[in-house]
Amino acid sequence: MRAKTLALPKNRRNIWGTIISQRELIIMSVPLLLYKILFSYVPITGWTMAFQNFKPAIRNTFDQQWVGFDNFVKLFTGINGERFIRDIRNTLAQSILTLVVGYLGAIVLSLLLNEVRNLGFKRIIQNITYMPHFLSWIIVAGLVSSALALPSSGGIVNIVLMKLHIINEPVQFLSNPDYFWGVVAGSHLWKELGWNTIIYLAAMTAIDPALYEAAEIDGANRYHKMWNVTLPSIKPTIVILLIMSIGWILEAGFEIQYFLGNGLVIEKAETIDIFVLNYGIKMGNYSLATVAGIFKTGVSIILIAGANFIAGRLGEEKLI
Repeated sequence: MRAKTLALPKNRRNIWGTIISQRELIIMSVPLLLYKILFSYVPITGWTMAFQNFKPAIRNTFDQQWVGFDNFVKLFTGINGERFIRDIRNTLAQSILTLVVGYLGAIVLSLLLNEVRNLGFKRIIQNITYMPHFLSWIIVAGLVSSALALPSSGGIVNIVLMKLHIINEPVQFLSNPDYFWGVVAGSHLWKELGWNTIIYLAAMTAIDPALYEAAEIDGANRYHKMWNVTLPSIKPTIVILLIMSIGWILEAGFEIQYFLGNGLVIEKAETIDIFVLNYGIKMGNYSLATVAGIFKTGVSIILIAGANFIAGRLGEEKLI
């Protein structure tokens, strides 16, 4: 047996040696691997509906009427096509605005918190900013709706803006489509700002204190140290998180748009997920809904691969 093992190439012996030495960890990971396969890869078989005129009454998948790429054509043409292209615009606009505002806000807040020397005050600020993350979007939508209501209904935002003489008369934020994208971005910022700072603060703890001491000897103040020491040190973390976020660029959300949207702002509020619900699932057109899901998945893979490639070409950290 030993002679047979020695006959194997060296790299193969190393692989089997690693597997044997880590067999406990491999066995422990098997249930998680099976869970991932069951809930992430087995459902991909449902993509066959995109190439069929799917009827739920027909139980056997292969007995369905196959239509090739007709559903893909229908998704981008006709009345549904106009709506879907509009919803792609809305999804991208909301997602990009939310990404930019949330990203910059989290980085700025983490930089400021890193400079706070009073640990008690720092923990209070962290707890206050973290807590909204644990609220459901239904509750957040209710809070946002109440805050943006007219003063007669207790809308705190209109009341404050009028007290500060920024506006002369109340603004109907949820009835004007021009404000809706900003409302979505602001809601995401308020809910996720504190949570998104956790990784940046963790990365800052790994920065060598000697760098700050050297910068201080050179006459750098706090702002100079933030710009020339802290930011460059967490740059790899920022790039990795940005690449991961780009992969979710078509996930602008569903709950906040669905609960705050109405007939007056539908042109700016409806996203791809709401389109799938309204024109796919509710109308029993499961094939159309599946095609929209495939489109989202394909675009996400292309975007994350492109962002990863560009980061590598620029010499930055890559996800893969």
